[in-house]
Amino acid sequence: MTLSKFRIFSYQESDLENAAVLLLDSNPGKRFFAFYGEMGAGKTTFIKAICKKLNVTDVVSSPTFSIVNIYQTKDLEEVYHFDLYRINSLEEVFDIGYEDYFFSQSYCFVEWPEKIENLLPENAIKINIEIRQSEGTRVIEF
Repeated sequence: MTLSKFRIFSYQESDLENAAVLLLDSNPGKRFFAFYGEMGAGKTTFIKAICKKLNVTDVVSSPTFSIVNIYQTKDLEEVYHFDLYRINSLEEVFDIGYEDYFFSQSYCFVEWPEKIENLLPENAIKINIEIRQSEGTRVIEF
């Protein structure tokens, strides 16, 4: 098994498009991505850039209150975007039928995955986004 790690320094939002290409190209065939980072780190913004590269036709926004948004690509494939920030118990995730989404073979992007760490697929690609205020940048690692 080969394990590689990428570290990207993002100084502006437009840098995220290149990061999205790198993330997708370096993980061919992978469909499950878990996004870690503090509030305001840019998780949703990065997911928007990835969805753009996947040719999502819907408006991409944070599913904070709905828990999951379902988007469609130009090829009519579904993309699932979760925001688990407001989850208080694993039962809530079971109630929405997380297995149907997580193991669907569709792209699945999960914000705040630490709330359900033991439910994540083994092959999840973990992305960490860190804000570095002193440098005016964000560091994205995967």
